[in-house]
Amino acid sequence: MNKFTRIFKNMVVLQILQDCFRQARHQLVSNKLRSFLTLLGISIGIFCIIAVMSAVDSLEKNIIQSFEKLGNDVLYIDKFSWEEEPGSSYWKYVNRPKPSKEDFDAIKKKSKLMEAASLMIFIPGRTIKYKNNYVEGSYMAGITDDYNKVVKFDLEEGRYISFSEFQIGTNVAILGNKLAKAIFPKGDGLGKEINIYGQHYNVVGILKEEGESMINVMPYDEAIFIAWNNAKKVVNVGDDSNWGTLLSVKAKQHVDVDELKYELASIIRPVRSLKPRDEDNFSINKISILTNIVSNIFGILNLAGLFIGSFAMLVGAVGVANIMFVSVKERTPLIGIKMAIGAKRFYILLEYLIEAVILCVFGGIIGVALVWLILLFVSKALNFEIEMSVFNIVIGLFLSVLVGLISGIFPALKASRMDPVEAIRK
Repeated sequence: MNKFTRIFKNMVVLQILQDCFRQARHQLVSNKLRSFLTLLGISIGIFCIIAVMSAVDSLEKNIIQSFEKLGNDVLYIDKFSWEEEPGSSYWKYVNRPKPSKEDFDAIKKKSKLMEAASLMIFIPGRTIKYKNNYVEGSYMAGITDDYNKVVKFDLEEGRYISFSEFQIGTNVAILGNKLAKAIFPKGDGLGKEINIYGQHYNVVGILKEEGESMINVMPYDEAIFIAWNNAKKVVNVGDDSNWGTLLSVKAKQHVDVDELKYELASIIRPVRSLKPRDEDNFSINKISILTNIVSNIFGILNLAGLFIGSFAMLVGAVGVANIMFVSVKERTPLIGIKMAIGAKRFYILLEYLIEAVILCVFGGIIGVALVWLILLFVSKALNFEIEMSVFNIVIGLFLSVLVGLISGIFPALKASRMDPVEAIRK
């Protein structure tokens, strides 16, 4: 008996769902203008929320990927802390010594937790020439021999600078992809000699193109890389130079970066003659600092998009509630008849509640479809990939269901609480 009761109840629920779909379709078809204006609010609300979330997520993903090119297992020793706003803390850090060759040599000699370390000096504003071709404003970077082991450094052509070339300071260079294309339009730069600072450099390698990115943490595409000992021949690389330096240390596999951070601090402090109570005059930064800052900022932007879209959805919810109240009034005699022949109040409530949800979900689907089409167009127009994730689609449809439940509950309650006799008379 229980089995047949369950089957009967399931059939009743399926019949209710079928009636709800049919009645929702009838509402949309018979009252086209009213339905359009109502669903427009839901669609615009979902569009605002999903469009903002998709754009923000894509921007966040692009920026974080740009940061992660520097390595999640790499620590960066610098004058400035990445955790503090540079403008407000400038005078706190400006007089600190920059990472030096002495710091680098001490780390190479004493660190037991590092896999590799590299020191880089930035020399911006260089003019690179080859015959009648030249490029202004590129930066030159002097690097030590293990730089390619610390940071992702992919070559498209040629080779990395050899150990002997690093030691001797040979005039060899590796060019960024866009820089190489600008100087050698025919793509025949490998093995050619370029002129920098009045000196000739043999091009031994050309990097792979980085591609489009919102933030170029390291503008490799426009850079020229030379050996540290060669940079010493053309500029002052000492502590009194005007050029910035960055010391990078990569942790060994399975070594926690925080353990490496403490070890590096214990190595650098004696090199800089700091007493036990003296404050560090250096900062040890990791990429997670930047990615966390970015995630927090974009989290706020997502909330802002949700807040803005909620106003449009509120208007849509009022419209759906109005449609459902009108629907209940128009079908009052039918409700009375259903109750008179045995329909329970719960099923009447469920019927109108589901109908409201269906109307809102239909509006939500329109909103999601609009977002997909516009993002597809914008991605192609800007040559920047903007994705609409499955999570964002689920959020949009979930909000549609939620609005349907909220806007439909009062009309559904009104329908379920009717007196059958009074309802039939109307």
